[in-house]
Order: sequence, then structure tokens, then C-alpha cells
Amino acid sequence: MKLITIAIDGHSSCGKSTMAKDLAKEIGYIYIDTGAMYRAVTLYALQNGLISEAGIDEDALQQHMPDIMITFQLNEETGRPDTYLNGVCVERDIRTMEVSKFVSPIATLGFVREAMVDLQRLMGEAKGVIMDGRDIGTVVFPDAELKIFVTASADVRAKRRYDELIAKGETCSLDEIRANVIERDRIDSTRAISPLRQAEDAIVLDNSNMTIPEQKAWLLEQYHKVAGQ
Repeated sequence: MKLITIAIDGHSSCGKSTMAKDLAKEIGYIYIDTGAMYRAVTLYALQNGLISEAGIDEDALQQHMPDIMITFQLNEETGRPDTYLNGVCVERDIRTMEVSKFVSPIATLGFVREAMVDLQRLMGEAKGVIMDGRDIGTVVFPDAELKIFVTASADVRAKRRYDELIAKGETCSLDEIRANVIERDRIDSTRAISPLRQAEDAIVLDNSNMTIPEQKAWLLEQYHKVAGQ
């Protein structure tokens, strides 16, 4: 099998990360969670008082960007990479509803996207990588050999996110999560810089009614079709 770049884009809470992580483990590729990178920037902004009721202090955040170091380290117990912010594991912290509320506005900022895209391209230049996000197949790796665009209904995505947070002991509202999912879709799809859109050569996967094993089998089949050529 030849080494390729796999780009998985799509709406929030579609299970992109789960799919990508499972495939990476199956085929021995490096998985890079680009959504986690934007969440880490958002967490940094929250921790440092750069987000308030008045909004995001964009000038201050831009000045802080050189101080934000994001890396991934393999978790030996889970077999999956955890996100580190300035040397501290923040994998759990970046998945909270507080971070979810602000990650899309943070991701619309041009200087944030520029910094993250540069880092993503550096991480993936040797191929043999799987990245998931909003603009991987359109902006980060437009020449990726395999592009997948994942979608599902807002109700299904909200319920998945709700179940995930409840399992982690979070207190949350299904209605609030559904509203957040819809608002993130709006922001992601209408932002001026790198909006969420399906690449012309992407394969669409609507996983509203699919199980994780079914998704895994489908994605593995697409990989073999491309890498085996």
C-alpha cells in the first residue's frame, strides 16, 4: 500500500474524530485532530481572560499566539493521541461545553487559522497521516488522495454530543447542545476565511443511521480503494 494523505471534513459532532482515530490505528497512520487544535487555542483564551461577555479580545489573542504550543502525545492506555497545550494534557478540558461555545468564533479569526494551517501542513508533509476538521480537503491538503465529507442530522449529532458529555459526568442540556450544533454549523459555513464546504472530489458519508463498526468498515474500504491503486 502506498502512503497517502486522508482528509476527513464535515459538520461538528459527526463522529469524524472517532472514525479517523480508528482508521489510523487500523492502518498505522498518524492521526491529527485539527479540531482539537482550535479547541486548545480556545481553552488558552479562556484560561487567560481573553474571552469575556464583551467577546474575544482579538488583539490580545494575536499577541499571545507565539506562546501557544500545541502537540499530540500517544496515550498508551487508549492507543490514541491526547492533545497537549504548552506541555499539559488538556484532552478532557477542551471537550467541555464552555469551549464548544467559543471554538467556532475563535476558528474564524484569520491569524488563528493561518497559524494552525501552517502547523497542520508541517505535521502532514511526510504523508501517512489522517486529519479531520472543516477545511482539510479544501485548504490544508487540497491534493489529498482521499477526501471524505461527513454529515448527519442536527438531532442525531446533538444526541451523540449529549451522550458523550453525560458519560464524562458533565451537566448539560440536550436543547442547549442542539442549539450549539446549529449555531456552529452556521458560523463554520458562513465564515469569510476557509468556510466549511465539501470539496468537489470528496466522498460524502451521511452517518445518521450508521453504527461505529459500519462507519469503520466503510472508511477502510475507501482507503483500500485509493491506497491500493
